[in-house]
Amino acid sequence: MKQQNTGATPETDWQRLDALRDEDIDLSDIPEITPEMFARAVVRQGFKPKPTKAQVTLRIDRDVLEWFRSLGDGYQTRINALLRAYMEAHEEQRR
Repeated sequence: MKQQNTGATPETDWQRLDALRDEDIDLSDIPEITPEMFARAVVRQGFKPKPTKAQVTLRIDRDVLEWFRSLGDGYQTRINALLRAYMEAHEEQRR
């Protein structure tokens, strides 16, 4: 895909940013990281990389889709997790 020029001139002053010292950066709108936040963090280093995803068209009963959507953001991830659990359970049966 050819990248299109939007015609907008970048407004970032990179020289000014490069000249900033750490103590000059305003972090007042960023909450401090607490030990509890670290405890809930997910570290992926050393784990297998997440598998890439493929976009597909899948026909699902409307009421099933609406139920998942009613759970809020992440409904596609939940559907994927259920399909993965089903796949893994059946992989063990195939062996």
